[in-house]
Amino acid sequence: MITIRVSLLLLFFLSISNPATAQTTRALTAEDYARAEKMLSYNTAPLVDRSGVRPNWLPDGRFWYQVLTPTGHEYVLVDPGNGAKRVGATLTEIGVTQPAAPERRGGPAGSAPGVRSPDGKREVFIKDWNLFVRDVATGQEKQLTTDGVKDFGYATDNAGWRKSNRPIIAWSPDSKKLATFQQDQRNVSDMYLVSTNVGEPRLEAWKYPLPQDKDIIKISRIIVDVDAGTVTRLKIAPDDRRGTLCDDIACSGSFDDNEWSADATKLAFVSSTRDHKSAKFRIADAATGDVREVFEEKVATQYESGQGGVNWRYFPAANEAIWYSERDDWGHLYLYDLATGQPKNQITKGNFVVTRVLKVDAPTRTIWFEANGRETGRDPYFSHFYRVNFDGTGLQLLTPDDGNHQIILSQDGKYFIDTYSKPDVPPVAVLRDLSGKQIVELERTDISRLRATGWKPPTPVTVKSRDGKWDLYGLMFTPTNLDRSKKYPVVNYIYPGPQGGGVGTRSFGASRSDHQAVAELGFVVIIIDGSCNPDRSKSFHDVCYGNMADNTLEDQIAGIKELATKHPYIDLTRVGMWGHSGGGFATAAAMFNYPDFYKVGIAESGNHDNRNYEDDWGERYIGLLKSVEEGTDNYQKQANQIYANKLKGKLLLAHGNMDDNVPPYNTWLVVEALNKAGKDYDLIVFPNARHGYGADSNYMMRRRWDYFVRHLMGAEPPKEYKLVPKTDPRTVQR
Repeated sequence: MITIRVSLLLLFFLSISNPATAQTTRALTAEDYARAEKMLSYNTAPLVDRSGVRPNWLPDGRFWYQVLTPTGHEYVLVDPGNGAKRVGATLTEIGVTQPAAPERRGGPAGSAPGVRSPDGKREVFIKDWNLFVRDVATGQEKQLTTDGVKDFGYATDNAGWRKSNRPIIAWSPDSKKLATFQQDQRNVSDMYLVSTNVGEPRLEAWKYPLPQDKDIIKISRIIVDVDAGTVTRLKIAPDDRRGTLCDDIACSGSFDDNEWSADATKLAFVSSTRDHKSAKFRIADAATGDVREVFEEKVATQYESGQGGVNWRYFPAANEAIWYSERDDWGHLYLYDLATGQPKNQITKGNFVVTRVLKVDAPTRTIWFEANGRETGRDPYFSHFYRVNFDGTGLQLLTPDDGNHQIILSQDGKYFIDTYSKPDVPPVAVLRDLSGKQIVELERTDISRLRATGWKPPTPVTVKSRDGKWDLYGLMFTPTNLDRSKKYPVVNYIYPGPQGGGVGTRSFGASRSDHQAVAELGFVVIIIDGSCNPDRSKSFHDVCYGNMADNTLEDQIAGIKELATKHPYIDLTRVGMWGHSGGGFATAAAMFNYPDFYKVGIAESGNHDNRNYEDDWGERYIGLLKSVEEGTDNYQKQANQIYANKLKGKLLLAHGNMDDNVPPYNTWLVVEALNKAGKDYDLIVFPNARHGYGADSNYMMRRRWDYFVRHLMGAEPPKEYKLVPKTDPRTVQR
């Protein structure tokens, strides 16, 4: 009896001295995770009906599409002329012959990928660093260049961060000439990755330009006459391998910033400097290689020609060009006289952003384009469709409904499919003519089955930027069983840009990544598109120019604090962050530089030191690498490893060891710094994964859930829960 009393007394004192043993740790169950898993796309998408119109155009101008229904799918045939619709269970029922399987592009099995000519008769491909052309019908090959050698070859598709064996070329409209280049990458850095496997590892080595390189990749522009087999070099110095749209010269999949005249005698192109501060509009004579510089645009930060598409156009018959500029702080179109190199007039103007030119009709001098932010009272990121005349008159909104509009033009250019929605409002698809007149409603998405499961959409939010100057827009995800009397930890998902924010598309989606799934576990998930991003004014985009380490973090913190004043269930003492790639960079920076606000972070595949990432990224948004103090440079102070000793919270790092976009050495630099600082952290390595993790991505997702549950919520996750993706049974071919 005495022994029992002493033991109980000892247990009492131990429980007082160690509170962790005095309380039972909350445990989440497999059923909790299963409820969260129901919010992932492979479970929500099968509950969405009649969503999405992907047209298949017929020679007579009609089109058909397949739409998913609660019990399967059906086919719809539409006649734009009168708006008539015909519905059937099969293509035969709607009077459409089953289309033949698409012809395989390329030559014999195992041959290099080719780019087919506009008339479909020939295709160009690369072999041994030279260009060849193949007759599609006969397979006969002809060599077009002969002096290409390793790292100084023709039409090379290598920007460092992405690469392929396909050629980068621009066919002339008559399928007789090619605009391309000889790429000199001999003087840039090398990158190496090593596989993990039984036996001898595989070494991957390729040219990967870095900001430290004195010489970057250069392209010597050429024009190839395919029939004659002649190569004409343009009479200019080699250009920096830079484009006006993204950190590559083939963002569209073709050779960007090149446009042929209809008769293939002239080629208009734009040359950009290494730092993107200058863009020169030039015209080449295809026969002689003579080049005339028409005009140049210079900017203090970086020039870009649009969002989602290159927006300049060449009209040799009128000796004019449409040019894109942000010179008045907004992205607009200008009409230029190519004889004088001077602007004739500004075509669009106002506090909105032209994003993509989709169609130009030179005879009627009319432009159809997408733009953001013109319609007052609406989310400024919502895209609408407009038309305007070359002289700036006749501006007309063609898509009046409030929402984000996705446009598909008909092949004959007479109609367009307008699908509009919001993050919290499902899509409606209508057919309109080019005047904006609605011909017929095609589909109205039905989410009644989805709602019946308890699903709910994210809540759009608006907050002020760190300095109160800008309105910032985002989304908030809360548990479907939200109890407003409780406090919920916050997961701040981030992608800081500067080429686009974390919200992503403003269109509807039944699932956005795993954000609602994480909320379902008992979190509030917040995404805020901070300043420093496009689709707004130039000054908004340039807020962080020169300091990519800003990462919009102060905008995120200000926004979360503002939301907490409106929603008391947000617990500001428990805030975590996660992100991938640029978001991984931002997450580690948040944990190091704002350790009293962010308590838990998961940094995936981050470009933690932009001196270790491809040159075009940092040089576009930071500027060229330069010394600023003795032994330091303007990139060093933005590198995450410099601040690793400031870590206080729980940090999980992850990277694929075969990441050929953001090489894993970016994360290893942070790991080394944390080791030297004596800091505790967690690390997941995917030995053979690329940038997005591929087959390992679901494992990473589950580990992410576990980490936030354990360290931010303070609960214990179920052991090794397995996510099981499913296929929508309606899409299975029978």
